[in-house]
Amino acid sequence: MTLRSAIATLAFLALTGPAFAEGDAAKGEKEFGKCRSCHSIESADAVIVKGGQTGPNLYGVVGRQAGTAEFDRYGEDLIAAGEQGLVWDATTLAEYMQDPRAFLQAYLDDKSARSKMTFKLRKGAEDVAAYLATEAVGAAAPE
Repeated sequence: MTLRSAIATLAFLALTGPAFAEGDAAKGEKEFGKCRSCHSIESADAVIVKGGQTGPNLYGVVGRQAGTAEFDRYGEDLIAAGEQGLVWDATTLAEYMQDPRAFLQAYLDDKSARSKMTFKLRKGAEDVAAYLATEAVGAAAPE
């Protein structure tokens, strides 16, 4: 990440961080219905949410480096963001869900960056992110 993109990301987080931090996991569990056409949440032992296979399984997404789950259709730019240090947390997930392409463009400081995820979750992204950050869907326990 360049210094310019780091500053832009920090400024964006400063302006939007409190809203994302206040997500409601119970609402997010219901809102996840919008995501299940493409994503499932499945551990090795259980199916938490049966969903589509167009997008990666979101079990354990919080705390994981972007683009590293077992999935063969990640976009190059999402993989590049992971290689540059992007690790998903509730804040970055909420930002990404609201506008995946704009998020990657800002994170990579590259106006040509693209995301294979074209859906934009304009409302409720912080709630879905809070749900994905729960232990119920495999989020790493806080240390």
